[in-house]
Amino acid sequence: VVYEQEGVFIHSSCGKNDDQDSLIAGILRVIEKENEVVVDWRPLDETLDTSNILCAGKDSSSVVEWTQTPKEKCSRGADRPSSYEAEWDMVTTVSFKKKPHSNGDATTHANGESKWSFLFSLTDLKSIKQNKEGMGWSYLVFCLKDDVKLPALHFHHGDSKPLIKCLEKHVALNESPHDERVLLVKTQKSLSQSFENLFDETSYGLFQKLKKDPYITTMGKFSKVTNYIVGSLRSSDPSNQRRPPSEMADFFNDTIPGLKINQQEEPGFEVITRIDLGKQPEVTRREPVSTEEWAKNMDSEGRILDVDYIKRLIFKGGLCHTLRKEAWKFLLGYFPWNSSKEERANLQKRKTDEYFRMKLQWKSVSEEQEKRNSRLRDYRSLIEKDVNRTDRTNKFYEGEDNPGLILLHDILMTYCMYDFDLGYVQGMSDLLSPVLYVMENEVDAFWCFVSYMDQMHQNFEEQMQGMKTQLIQLSHLLRLLDSGFWSYLESQDSGYLYFCFRWLLIRFKREFSFQDILRLWEVMWTELPCQNFHLLLCCAILESEKQQIMDKHYGFNEILKHINELSMKIDVEYILCKAEAISMQMMNCKELPQTVGEILGIESSSATPDSDTGEDESAAELGCPASLYPSIPAPVSAANGTRDGAQPTAEAQSLAPA
Repeated sequence: VVYEQEGVFIHSSCGKNDDQDSLIAGILRVIEKENEVVVDWRPLDETLDTSNILCAGKDSSSVVEWTQTPKEKCSRGADRPSSYEAEWDMVTTVSFKKKPHSNGDATTHANGESKWSFLFSLTDLKSIKQNKEGMGWSYLVFCLKDDVKLPALHFHHGDSKPLIKCLEKHVALNESPHDERVLLVKTQKSLSQSFENLFDETSYGLFQKLKKDPYITTMGKFSKVTNYIVGSLRSSDPSNQRRPPSEMADFFNDTIPGLKINQQEEPGFEVITRIDLGKQPEVTRREPVSTEEWAKNMDSEGRILDVDYIKRLIFKGGLCHTLRKEAWKFLLGYFPWNSSKEERANLQKRKTDEYFRMKLQWKSVSEEQEKRNSRLRDYRSLIEKDVNRTDRTNKFYEGEDNPGLILLHDILMTYCMYDFDLGYVQGMSDLLSPVLYVMENEVDAFWCFVSYMDQMHQNFEEQMQGMKTQLIQLSHLLRLLDSGFWSYLESQDSGYLYFCFRWLLIRFKREFSFQDILRLWEVMWTELPCQNFHLLLCCAILESEKQQIMDKHYGFNEILKHINELSMKIDVEYILCKAEAISMQMMNCKELPQTVGEILGIESSSATPDSDTGEDESAAELGCPASLYPSIPAPVSAANGTRDGAQPTAEAQSLAPA
């Protein structure tokens, strides 16, 4: 409890009469929990029974009453488990039911008692209106998002200023330009706020959890949802086991503007479903690129001789671990591909100076300064919390006072100085961890992370444009690839592909083992064989699970549970082969829809390669269309950079399917 004030009254009969029963004395508290800060008011004579607490929902135009489920009772607040696993649990046994709220009359329960108690999270707060009564005391009104107004609180015994000062430690409050009595909450670009409207209906227990902390929910273990989601999404009446498709469509269209969920056949939809993509070709992969292969493709000054060729080798086999420290800097854009060894050394020197200047900015902030900088304070708090739970089973980060954790923390804090508007958003530590592990150098890891965040930036922005676009694009691709499977998912309220959210948000970081992620990411960074290859990886995983999902008639709950239990069980090489085969299917399709072509960056003319050119024959060795795989170059002499002949190299021949 960081603030407590007695003598805070609600005037339950304001404007009606002046009898003494119109005053309800209560205690106002601000409570700091592990994941949130809540404001709690309750009458003095009320017990701590949470079944009586009125809680304002983020999306509600009413006050929502907490009611515990009969079979599973769960206390909230101080008794809530604080362990790591409990925090990441998907399921809460508290359900919601809407209860109309009137500003004029007290809410009366079956026992006849007046129950005015309420609590809300500061993430729900929109504004505070302050005023003075004629008798001399002050009062204020909390206005929540969606313009839900709570009853006015009258401070008969003391002033409301200490409360405002307490709240300002946790949220930024600015005076309204239109009314000096109103303090507006300045929203910050954090993932929790960015996705607060992602699923916005309180009767959905699962989606309420998402609203509260979407990062924790989407990153967490979905394996515990089995019984709960069925109860919260579907009624017990067998005749009403699925919500109307139109209602689900409206629900998701409202919560993610622009995310169009097809529930009825659109003009031209049947044409797309009839496109024959043909059989998926067999695809094989090669061994990782060796240090010898890498060295052969460099001239005497350290320049890469054939960038396209080396990218194709990496795409087909990845990199041996000893090469990653150097090659990732090129793949991520930290090192220009055409730079010499000397130019790269000069670049590193400049970037080192620039990094430590930014690091000094936050290192030199005093405690007094930080007290008056709520955003920096919030960034630091989030970073410290996330760093302590990022890849702690990896030897590079395990144990207490691990130097790897200190570097992780310092890089993320410095990134806040580099991009203060975005700052730190939960999920970034997952993207940095493998990069730091490979680089083993603070400065190099930072600049590689900056380049990676340039690619991933939209995933974490307040308007969630990146996630919205990717979900729409993935839906288009899956519909073309297997319209029957997509229709089945849609029939089970899963056509919006929500279960892919975590995959897209942090690029499969929690779906594969740590070593497999290193392989997967370096393959994706080649940007081959097409744009948005990561969406084809999603398609490959879904298609590999199609038979089980459809044969066993999985519904919404079972699909969600099954997909998320795939974590750490997916064969990375198999999925890479399958995704590449899907890309070849689409590139070879003569009737590829324009939308899909734009998503993958494939022009319609490239779908039918000209078999008369020599380039096609060389590309065939890669098992890919010539348009995206130019001819394999002849061997290059590392000494003088000239080609020795016109025949494909032994390295190129090794790329051919077995």
